[in-house]
Amino acid sequence: MKIFFCPDTPAFAMALCCLLFSCKGIKQQEDQLYSRHLQRQVKLSIIHTPVSGDKSALQLIVFNDGQEFERLHIKDIVDSLYKKKSLAPVVIVGVHAGDRLTEYGVAGETGRADHYDSFFNNELYPFVKKKAGVRKFSAVTVAGFGAGGISALDIAWNHADKIGKAGVFSGAFCTTPTAGQDSTAGLMYQKLKSSRKRPPTKFWLYAGMNGNAGTSNDNATNITACTAALAQLLDSKKFTADGDIVFVKGQTNSADAWRAVLPDFLIWAAGQ
Repeated sequence: MKIFFCPDTPAFAMALCCLLFSCKGIKQQEDQLYSRHLQRQVKLSIIHTPVSGDKSALQLIVFNDGQEFERLHIKDIVDSLYKKKSLAPVVIVGVHAGDRLTEYGVAGETGRADHYDSFFNNELYPFVKKKAGVRKFSAVTVAGFGAGGISALDIAWNHADKIGKAGVFSGAFCTTPTAGQDSTAGLMYQKLKSSRKRPPTKFWLYAGMNGNAGTSNDNATNITACTAALAQLLDSKKFTADGDIVFVKGQTNSADAWRAVLPDFLIWAAGQ
């Protein structure tokens, strides 16, 4: 697979990026970005729809655990939705995980989650804007699976000035393997409970009734109960307007289950 880089020369970079994003059909590129915050090369999988000369409507969706793109068949799903004219012009970026159980979490509370938050805000977002050749995206969504879902929600909460929507698939909101664990014990729940912020963020939550999140040993427990408690908290504190929370309940927490609901999520995030 070819890797495309936009050079640092502004005029040439803009011309090349415009050429790439105006191609017909759905395209996927593999790229990488060195992060000083994470002290590593970060691999990126980038999928984009064709974009006309006017990029004012271009949207951005960022997924944690971008290494799962192939298993989730995201490119095929985007291609199908695009052919049905169900998607607005969109760039979808999958950030490949490093040490996911330290980098994913609640910034300032767990591992190196604050470093990952800084990477997203200070490095990834400007990088993708430059690649796309835009000053800003018309809408930004961040999403993740398992522990990556907590990270996505936390980043969206911390940067509501940039991010309008958050998607969480089988969020590992409760990770202590204790029988009968309180569904309100998670750090993310406690952060939102104590927060006085009222960001206009919209939320899309998926939780399966059976099985832990099908990612790299997230040790998630009580996924449905913990997700339901989080949704109820958001609703009870009037963080959101009616219809701003979508809570989808499924049977399992697995790649197959996520793949089945991804079309609905993508239309919710960037539909037209």
